[in-house]
Order: sequence, then structure tokens, then C-alpha cells
Amino acid sequence: MRRIPTIFISAAFALALPLATLPSSAWASGDDISKINGSVTVEAGQPAGDVSSVNGSVHIGSGAQVEKANTVNGSIDLGDNGHAKSLETVNGAVTLGSASRVGGDVTAVNGGLRLAQGAEVLGKVGNVNGAIALEAAHVAGGINTVTGDITVGANSHVEGGILVDESHGWIHNNTHTPVIVIGPHAVVQGTLEFRREVVLKVSDSAQIGPVKGATVVKFSGATP
Repeated sequence: MRRIPTIFISAAFALALPLATLPSSAWASGDDISKINGSVTVEAGQPAGDVSSVNGSVHIGSGAQVEKANTVNGSIDLGDNGHAKSLETVNGAVTLGSASRVGGDVTAVNGGLRLAQGAEVLGKVGNVNGAIALEAAHVAGGINTVTGDITVGANSHVEGGILVDESHGWIHNNTHTPVIVIGPHAVVQGTLEFRREVVLKVSDSAQIGPVKGATVVKFSGATP
């Protein structure tokens, strides 16, 4: 993905990014759920199909599983041990509970992304604005942002590298300098590429791939 804003703006209108899939045997059938001007809840342990809301949040309970969850003007939270094939939001945050699993991408336009301990995303994790934080979590498809801070917390594992893209169009005037922190014993495989000014802080016990466009500042201890 070479021009993040273009792709995310398309997602805001189409909400139809390609999905990585889990084996069909891993998914129980469930009904689609949609709502306008209201939140949607999938109860703990229950299955659902596509879940969506406009002007409302999506809450997926612990141990529940859904096909695709998306919302405009609302947040998404996937409970502990929850499963989904993709999560997408415009103007809202996304939170993944502990030991949760997403088979495809987790994306936002204006919103933070948080992955709790043991959470796993088999696709990409990305946004335009908002902090991205991993807490001993795994991302298989890389992380990307434009103006967001990124924290790859202790013992987290990222494959596919990190991309901080340059600003385009409607976010061109955002002057925030992203801060990228790679925590103790974290591993980032692939290139860490920065197309705008960033502050890159890397634990002396972390492992990272090649760095383009930034200077590594080493730190010791739990945090910079």
C-alpha cells in the first residue's frame, strides 16, 4: 500500500477491503446485524455475520465471532477471545481484547488502534490519525499510519514492517511528528520506512529490520 490516504478514503465510502480468511470450519453461522443512529452489540459467545453501524459503535462480546465489523462515526471493540475476519471504522477507535483474533485487516481513518496482550491480526493494522499500540500482540501484515504515534510494546511481534507515509490532500496541514517506540524484546520484521519526520526510539533488547528515513535512538529499561 503505497498511498495510505487514498485507500483509507475509499474505505470510508465503500468499506470493502479484501479480507484474509480463516478456515470455514472455524466460523459458526450467524445473522447480519446493521443499524443507523445506534450501537450494535454481539453478546458474549454468540456468532454473527456482517455487523455494521452508522453513527454508532460496534461491541463484540468475549468469545463472540463475526464475519466483518464496520462502522462510520463509532468505535469497535472486540472482546477477549473474540474472532473476526476484519474490522474497519471511520471516525472511531478500534480495541482488540486479550487473545482475540482477526483474520484480515484492522483499519481506521480517524481513530486509535489498540491490541491487548495476546491479540493477533493476520492482515494489516493501519490508520491515518490516532495512536497505534500493541501490548505483547502479533501483527502479521505490517503497520501503517500517516500522523499517528506507534508503540510496539514489550514482547510484541510485527511482520511486514512499519510504514509512516507522507501527508496528502486533506491531512497535509497536520504538523504532528509521529513518535515510534519499539519496546523491550519486541520484534519487527521487514523494513521500517518513514516518509515524513518521525522520532524513532528502539529498545536495546528489541530486534528490527532495515530503517529508511529515520535515525534510531536507543533506550534501555521498560520505556524511553
